[in-house]
Amino acid sequence: MNKVDAISILQRQISEIKIVKATADFGPTFHKWQRDTRVALLNVFSTDEKPATEFDNIYYILRISTSSTPKSAHAEAYRNGLERAEAFLESCIREVEDFWTAETTAIKEQPFDTQLILEKLCTRFHLIARQLRDRYDNRETISIGDEYDVQDLLHSLLRIYFDDIRPEEWTQSYAGKSSRMDFLLKDYKTVIETKMTRKGLRAKEIGTQLIDDIARYRKHPDCNTLVCFVYDPEGFIVNPTGLEKDLSTEQDGFKVRVIIRPSGH
Repeated sequence: MNKVDAISILQRQISEIKIVKATADFGPTFHKWQRDTRVALLNVFSTDEKPATEFDNIYYILRISTSSTPKSAHAEAYRNGLERAEAFLESCIREVEDFWTAETTAIKEQPFDTQLILEKLCTRFHLIARQLRDRYDNRETISIGDEYDVQDLLHSLLRIYFDDIRPEEWTQSYAGKSSRMDFLLKDYKTVIETKMTRKGLRAKEIGTQLIDDIARYRKHPDCNTLVCFVYDPEGFIVNPTGLEKDLSTEQDGFKVRVIIRPSGH
């Protein structure tokens, strides 16, 4: 992507913040803008996922609140988050202006980035699932109705980039239990765990399961990175961004990345 296009895309995301402010807090417009901005950052800074990660760490809610916290405080936290996002995007523009050359910057061969690839596959999973539903002449297709369907489609997508994909490997026993990982990329010491929300399996239950999974996989000798993909097509998880931030960690050489998509409705 060249310098002019990069600046134009970032300026567009800044201008849309005004539209977001004029709509309901955490409404569909906000979630669309948040996702669009993250995708824009991943494409503008295609060889560096740090800007997208920094954007993910912007809070739009109060860190601590109680039942007596006034609504005005929540509204102010939301506005402050948008202002921080605006300042961050302006800083990104300054970086492009000051340090990019006039020639195209990102056309050079990019290194194979496992985490970025998995991020993109999970982020675009819902778009792919929807596209598969719309086939010519109503021909048969895959319908994502449960966790096994999620695994089948994701497995197919992983084949685009990875040769050695080992499904359903047993993990070591943890607290008297054992679990089966969905996909192991042994060459990259990465595990992809998939889940799909449903009635009775919402944020609280998903969070509990993921906490258990993280504790188990931490002990696995071939897992330095755990990517937990939660497919939430019906929007059962009210605050997906908060759950992602609460459970995504990096400690003692073990990294956890939780991705919930689609993110908000």
